[in-house]
Formats: sequence, C-alpha cells, structure tokens
Amino acid sequence: MFSSHKKMTATGEPEAREDPSVGGAPATITTPTTIIAPTPIPVPSDVPMPNSNGSGNGAGNHRSTIVIESQPKRRVSIISDPPMIGGNGGLGTGYDNPAYEQNPRRKISQTSTHSHTDIGPARRKSILKDTAPHDNESDRVSTHSYENYRQNALDVLNAKYNGHQMGQNGGGSSNGGANYVEESWMYNFCLKCRGEEPSASWEPPFWQKIFPYPLCPTFRTVSRLISIILIGVLIWVTAFVIIGDSAAPGGQLFGLVVLTVAANFGGYLISLTTLPRLIGMLLVGILFQNVGWADIDGDFSKVTAHLRKFALTIILTRAGLEMEPEAFKKVYKTILKLGIIPWCVEAVVMAVMSHFLLDLPWIWSFLLGSIIAAVSPAVVVPCLFRLRTKGYGVAKGIPTLVVAVAGVDDALSVAIFGIISTVMFSDKGLAYQIAQAPVCILGGLGFGVVWGSLARIFPEKGDAYVVPLRTLLLFTGGLMAIYGSEELGFEGAGPLAVVFSAFVSNLFWCKDGWDVEDNPVSTAFEIFWMIFEPILFGLTGATIKIRELDSHTVSIGAACIFTGAILRIFTTAGIAFGDRLNTKEKFFVGLSWMAKATVQAALGPVALKHLGDDATEDERNWANIVQTICVFSIVLTAPLGAIMISVTGTKLLTKTKQPQDLSGWRRSHRPSIRDISIIDEEEEREDPEIPEDKETHDNTLNNAHIPSISYTYNT
Repeated sequence: MFSSHKKMTATGEPEAREDPSVGGAPATITTPTTIIAPTPIPVPSDVPMPNSNGSGNGAGNHRSTIVIESQPKRRVSIISDPPMIGGNGGLGTGYDNPAYEQNPRRKISQTSTHSHTDIGPARRKSILKDTAPHDNESDRVSTHSYENYRQNALDVLNAKYNGHQMGQNGGGSSNGGANYVEESWMYNFCLKCRGEEPSASWEPPFWQKIFPYPLCPTFRTVSRLISIILIGVLIWVTAFVIIGDSAAPGGQLFGLVVLTVAANFGGYLISLTTLPRLIGMLLVGILFQNVGWADIDGDFSKVTAHLRKFALTIILTRAGLEMEPEAFKKVYKTILKLGIIPWCVEAVVMAVMSHFLLDLPWIWSFLLGSIIAAVSPAVVVPCLFRLRTKGYGVAKGIPTLVVAVAGVDDALSVAIFGIISTVMFSDKGLAYQIAQAPVCILGGLGFGVVWGSLARIFPEKGDAYVVPLRTLLLFTGGLMAIYGSEELGFEGAGPLAVVFSAFVSNLFWCKDGWDVEDNPVSTAFEIFWMIFEPILFGLTGATIKIRELDSHTVSIGAACIFTGAILRIFTTAGIAFGDRLNTKEKFFVGLSWMAKATVQAALGPVALKHLGDDATEDERNWANIVQTICVFSIVLTAPLGAIMISVTGTKLLTKTKQPQDLSGWRRSHRPSIRDISIIDEEEEREDPEIPEDKETHDNTLNNAHIPSISYTYNT
C-alpha cells in the first residue's frame, strides 16, 4: 500500500509536504483537493514501482490501480517523458505526487527541507521552442555547459586510470576506481585552494582536456595572471627608458618591484593556511633584507616614505567609507566607549612599560604607545567573516561591532601619532606645541566636512563618469590633507581630515541611493590596496636586520606588547556593561582586538625618517627601538589574533542556525556598521524558529473544507 498527503492552493497548485514513508513502506495518506481526475489513471508500464526490497526495479511484476473519488477533471501539461516517482528510481523523495511536481518555483511547505531545484523532475521546455543544438563552437563551451564540461574532463581521467588498473590486474576492476580522481588527496587539496568565482567563465574548447579543474587553474585565473604580467612588463620597459639604471636589474627600483611581486606570492602561500596574507608579505620582506636582496636605504628611502603615505591614505579612506552615518548615530555611544577607553588603556600601559623597561623618554614612549594600540581590520575582517558565515555572534551583531571599533582605533592612533610627532620634531615655541591638539582636531574635522560636501556636488550624481571622478577626488583630497598638514606643521590634522572626508561623502552618497555594502568607490580603493599592501608590508619587513637586533629589546618589547593586549582584554570586558553582552562575548570582543598590522607597518619607520642628519645617536637608537617593536608586534599578534578569533569564536559566541544573508559582504567581506543590534539576553535563541509563511497559512485555511482523496496502489 502506498499513498500520500496533498493539499491544493486556491489557484490549483499542489502544496508539497514531506512524506515520512520511505521506499516501499506501507502508508495511507488522505489529501484534500479541488481538482481531481474522475476516472482511474493507468500508471505507465515503464514507470518503476517499488518491489519487496524497496527498490524501483520491479515495475514489470506489479499491477497498479488508482482509486479516485469523483471530482472535477484535472488539466495537466504535456510532458515528453513519463513522470519519475521518487529519486534514483525509488520512492521517498518527500514529494506527494511526483508526476505533478513540475514547477520549480512554486511554494513548498514550511517543514520541508528539500528544494524543487535540487531533486525531482524539472519542467520541460515547450515543444514549440527550437531546441536543436547550435553549431557555434563558442556557445558549446560557454557557461551553459561549463559544469558538465568540467565533469567530462574528470571522467576522462577516471577512465584512463581505470583502464590502467584493468591492464595491471588482468582485466579486473579495482574497488572504488570509478571516482579515483575525486577521492584522491590531490583532488581534495586542489579543491580547497580554489575560491568561488563570482560568475561563470568562458573557456576554450581544449582547456579542460589539457588542464582539468580543479587539478589545474581555470582559464580565468591564467588569463588574469598573464594580463598582470604583461602590464608589469610594459610598465617596467617604460620606466627603464625614462629612469635608466635604477630600473635596470640590480637597481633599487627594480629590487622594489621584485620585492613586491615576491611579497604578493608569499602572501598567497600564507593565505592557504587561512592566516592573513600580510604575514607572508612581512616574512618575505625580512627574508629579502637578511639575504641581501633588498636595498631600500640611501636616497631611495625618500621613495619608500612617499609610498607609505600613499598606503596610509588608502587605509584611512577605506576606514571612513565603511562607517554608515545613519547607523552610527544609533550606536555611537557603544562604539566610542569600546573604541576609545580600551585604546587609551593599552597606549598608556605600553608607554609606561617602555619608559621604565626600555629607557625611552616619555615623549617617545607615548609615540610608541599610540602606534601599538591600533587594531588591524586586515586581520580581523577575514576571521570574523568566516564566523559570520557559520552564524556565530550574528544575533547581537558582534562581528560588525568589532570591525567598526577597529576603524575608530585606526583613526585615533594616526591622529594622536601625528600630534605627538609634530611636537617632537618641531623647533617652534611652547604656544605652538600647546595649540597642536585643538588645531589638529578642529582643522581635520573642518576639512573633512568641506571636502566631503564637495564630493557630493562635484561630480553630479547622474554623470556617466561619476565613479572614477569621485574616486580620484577622494584620493587626491586625502593626499592633499596628508601632505598639506605636514607642510603646515600640524601633521595630526591630515589623518582626521582623510577619515572624515570619506565619512561625510559616504553620508551624502547613501542619501543619493548608494549602498554602503556595495559602494563602487570602496571597490576602487580595494583595488588600490591590492597594489599597495604587498609594497607596504614588504618594505616594513625589509627594515628588520636580524644581525643587528638586540635580544633584550626584542624580549622586553614582546612582554610590553602582550601585557598591554591582556589588560586591554580585561578592560573591554569590564566596561562593556549596559551593552547586553554576556561574559563570554565580552572576552571575545577583547580578544579580537589584539591583532596589529596596518597602522604599525605604516607608522613604525616614520620616526626614523623624521630624524635629520643632526640627530644624536640616542635619538636614532630610540627610533630603531620603536620601529623594531612595531614590526614584531605584527609578527607576534597578527597570526595569534587570527587563530584566537577562529578558535574562541566557536566557543564563546552563540551560534544561530538560521541561514544568514551575506549579500552585503560580497564586496570586501567586511560587515556594515548598520546591522549592529545589541539585544536582550531573553530575546536570543540558539536556533530561532523560521516564522510561518503567511501565504502557506492562508492556503491551508482556505483548503480546510475540501474533501479528501485517497491513492491506493495494489501490489
């Protein structure tokens, strides 16, 4: 006996519900409906029916009749093949009447876990539509047959392996040989190294035959690499013609290009371990310096100083573009409290310890503390994205909160560093030094508001070239703020101006219809960062000469770094009262802010560059200590912070099993500040129930009065 439940919607569409019966297990299901065939429907002889063991191979040995109550005649569509009952030739797919499950877009029941797009028969194309194969070779290997084409290439490899095995075994086949390639460790390893492409790609007809996926790179990957190589070669040839020996092999500019390319490759290798790419870039820079392959001293140090300022401008602009003003006003107290107070604690602890343990003057100690206290979004964001995709901490918006505070930390660190460095290296009077803080703060905020407002008016929002013009306007304005404030003697105003100009312009662009999570100007700055990231971290690593390191400085510096990070964690957990985070979540938030990278790489060597020829030996020693500790803070905390976030996130955060909509992360995998929501403990559920769909509920009530129908199969 076999039967199934079925309800009909008001429009005559069947509503599917999962059938608890499987295989050939007997079940009797009563289904109310409004459209029923009035006569028995013969089951075609070629439709597989379940036999005694539940398989679908006994179609020829059974009689099937269908007893149907008298109801109005049902209209069905013409399909070219008889309906399949069940999946893989058997029953138990969860469909009530597989013959009529033709619409892949129709609504299914709330309790069903299957999808019509995954299993079950699909609707056939109309017989009036021309379905003849095309002769165009490019269409044959286009994206429509891409996955099948890949599978065919793997089938060829499997067939070759099976044939080789049969030859060795005298014609016998080995167990599991049919999917040897898919089951091999090489296939699994290569599959993990492949990222999801945003769209299907075109490939030449021969590509999968020679380079099967995923054992070999895709055509898109190879073509992108070839394009980058060609662009680099052409730029190098042009630079060689213009500059001369410096761009030739052995020159300093040529060495910088080689260092950048090698750092990018080192970052890729490290990324395979899920650690941040910048770790590999930094290690490549240290390697190049200590084997004698990097030469960035002398007059070329002026070039590297300008490159650091370009990278700093990009970092601060991206930080400003990631903050949504409307949402910032709702939770600004939480962000400012968790961003400023723990930063001050870590900076002060670092300053005090370095003063007493490393014999740094107070002004140099606070300069070092302002750099070390910054948090690196480059480390935090990828780790939090992986947790967010799994549902950890999403109910309270913890990933977004952590990233938003990291952006505030960056702006605060750079601004305080600029004020302190201006006081240190200026030869003007006391009144000028006292005026540094208020002038830098007010001047930076004022310039940011003015320049951000201009970015709304110029260019006009409907201009066809609005994206590149806005990108260049914001970038050149940031460079002018950085260089102009330094020229005027108020270096701390420049970083604040960059952040607030991006923030204010983003405010107006959002009002004009742009989305914070899909801002094309932010995408452009991500491309800039892809170019400057290996340059910045490669150069930072190249400043470390292992032979000249003092073991005492390294050990004491590491102790200062970890002491400040630990005290910051406890401070964060202590001041997070009123934010409705439980104890575990408070400690996780503190742990996630221990990673250092971008600001330390950009500002660590700056103090040494500021020293002139008349600097004393002690000043150079202090500047070297600051630079060394900044680099080692990246080496020590960046990988440790990434590991701690990944490991403790699954232990300290509550997991929400409800699927997460991550469309807003598609651009940079960075969460938006707008989804911060610190809710009550009582409102949080580990597995929130999916709310009942209104359409399904209404259809159920409307069909409650319909008489039932019984399907009976006699075997």
